[in-house]
Amino acid sequence: MESTFLYGANVNANGIRQHYLRYGGAREDRDAIVVVPGITSPAVTWGFVAETLGRQFDTYVLDVRGRGLSEASSTLDYSLDAQAADLVAFIEAIGVKQASVLGHSMGARIALRAARQAKSIGRLALIDPPVSGPGRRAYPAQLAWYIDSIALAREGIDAEGMRAFCPSWTDAQLRLRAQWLHTCDERAIRASFEGFHADDIHADMPHVRQPALLMTAGKGDVIRSEDIAEMRELMPQLEVVNVHGAGHMIPWDDERGFHRALGSFFGAPLI
Repeated sequence: MESTFLYGANVNANGIRQHYLRYGGAREDRDAIVVVPGITSPAVTWGFVAETLGRQFDTYVLDVRGRGLSEASSTLDYSLDAQAADLVAFIEAIGVKQASVLGHSMGARIALRAARQAKSIGRLALIDPPVSGPGRRAYPAQLAWYIDSIALAREGIDAEGMRAFCPSWTDAQLRLRAQWLHTCDERAIRASFEGFHADDIHADMPHVRQPALLMTAGKGDVIRSEDIAEMRELMPQLEVVNVHGAGHMIPWDDERGFHRALGSFFGAPLI
């Protein structure tokens, strides 16, 4: 099948360089989709998902600040508020009136914070977001898992070396992560991980009026049944789907199940 990839580019938005990959191209009848990846996932690692999204939608995959080819520095603000402001500014910079947002893990938390303040965000797909925060149970992953793998990637690690961190991934997925993980700024990762426990995204939820979909991982422990119940109380419009055979990295574990679970939420079926 012909690729839907168009190009990679940069914009200056919210005062920083933001890099993105574009798939599909403009469509008059459907909102564009902006994909916001997780804590150590540069935009290029979501290309296989964007290829499918691009068959139906104008799709942009964002490098969150401190990852991939977006701006990073020893003084850059890596807070959730800064990341959310980036997303709002990015949508304005690419010149679309309104965009839907698909956020995975950290990216879903960014999407929630941004949607609270931005009318330019239409629909929200929240893919297994960490529900940790002040006074809540800790996020189940350990910071060392990220920091150790990034350190090895900076030195040069191959797909086989990366397999110890992601044993269920395919060779192609491991090669791509080994190639790009070094672009994740350790300071950004530490700040985001700390934010998982310091930022209260539940306080954002009652202010989010957009249609929203929550996708959970059947083999994960990020979101439990009691978390879903609480989120539904805070966001009555929330639809909930589960991908039974997948862990937290849902499309990596079950790509077809991921697209099936999204269904027609954005306005057209993906498979």
